Amino acid sequence: MRYIELPEYGEPEVMRVAEMAVPQPGKGEVLIRVAAAGVNRPDIVQRQGLYPPPPGASPVLGLEVAGEIAALGEGVAGWQPGDPVCALTNGGGYAEFVAVPVAQCLPVPQGLSLAEAAALPETMFTVWSNVFDRAQLQPGEIFLVHGGSSGIGTTAIQLASNLGARVFATAGSDEKCAACEALGAEKAINYRNDDYVEVIRQATEGHGADVILDMVGGDYVDRNVQLAARDGRIVNIAFLQGAKVQLNMLPVMVKRLTLTGSTLRPQPPEVKAAIARALEEKVWPLIAAGKVRPQIAATFALEDVVAAHRLMESSNHIGKIVLTL
Repeated sequence: MRYIELPEYGEPEVMRVAEMAVPQPGKGEVLIRVAAAGVNRPDIVQRQGLYPPPPGASPVLGLEVAGEIAALGEGVAGWQPGDPVCALTNGGGYAEFVAVPVAQCLPVPQGLSLAEAAALPETMFTVWSNVFDRAQLQPGEIFLVHGGSSGIGTTAIQLASNLGARVFATAGSDEKCAACEALGAEKAINYRNDDYVEVIRQATEGHGADVILDMVGGDYVDRNVQLAARDGRIVNIAFLQGAKVQLNMLPVMVKRLTLTGSTLRPQPPEVKAAIARALEEKVWPLIAAGKVRPQIAATFALEDVVAAHRLMESSNHIGKIVLTL
């Protein structure tokens, strides 16, 4: 099969199309013939040599795919060869075939293409586990997502607004802010022009944000603490501006804040399986009803993976980037 080889770490140009044997599904796994694979920030960081795969995981890039079942491993029930599927992989998605634990597979939602379905797993698992499981966002609460026009951001806006929260977002242009508001954000703040802390304080009559999802880090960490409401929950999932910060902990104590974070890929299989079942029960009906839909910024052929990574690194996109096979 064809796959994207990463012979060394570095710039996008280090990636190249190569050939390897088709993997065989192990016990509790399915083999997926890949039609499309999502491109995500962790792929960029892995390519740079800063995010090694966990022990036992495929070193091939790619954390989410959609396609059809090609073969079943031992003990797999409920799926048949030919079934359309999307899945959170443990690596290996940038390839024509990938073996995936069956518990991390989900049916392709009604009405979505395989390219759209490939844009679901990584962002849906990440948003659900962090915003709804870890931070326990409730209907009526105020939710802020930084990077609102990203794949994570566009997903978080749609889920939170559909599940009853008041949603705010930050983004880096007026065009991106308009896209966030079209997806359900009450207000999107262009961080290049306005202070999101003051804007959201005014919009919420001084209440602030109950839950903040941050992938920026840097000086946003302290400003998130300033903005958070009493008993607020701040969840960090990435640090594009740096992970090391100085922080005054007094407001954390006074406002009884929770500062937390997580990474998805190293989570044990049973945790990923539980997230998948929650998504199928609570989110997949919203997708089937047309209330939530992945926002596709661009698609690239597998052999154009360098251009796909270049676009991801430019941040000039709104939504998800997908490779098609």
